[in-house]
Amino acid sequence: MELKILPYNMTVCQLNATAEIDLDRDFYFVGKTEDEISLVCRTEDTPETTIRREDGWRGFCIQGILEFTLIGILAKISGILAKRKIGIFAVSTYNTDYILVKEEMLEKAIEALESEGYHFV
Repeated sequence: MELKILPYNMTVCQLNATAEIDLDRDFYFVGKTEDEISLVCRTEDTPETTIRREDGWRGFCIQGILEFTLIGILAKISGILAKRKIGIFAVSTYNTDYILVKEEMLEKAIEALESEGYHFV
């Protein structure tokens, strides 16, 4: 399976309102529940006003479009990383899954996944 490294730093944050999000930017993932509004974005695109934010994430995604009939892909990747004590923040879109790790753990994550047969492009 091929994985693609995202070439930018990421931020995970909470917002008061969706109006603060500039959807014209390249990468945004928004989650809204009755309790919160969460945003994953490039660090430089983080809104000025946040409730909380955590910078220092790097990410990669599973290359290509994943069929809904595929089972356990994210579980296998997260399991490999968990064995190496690498925490993740995962988001899924209609097409694929994105896995974020803290920047200082990116090389260790790449090594762990490559040792299990994953390829980075």
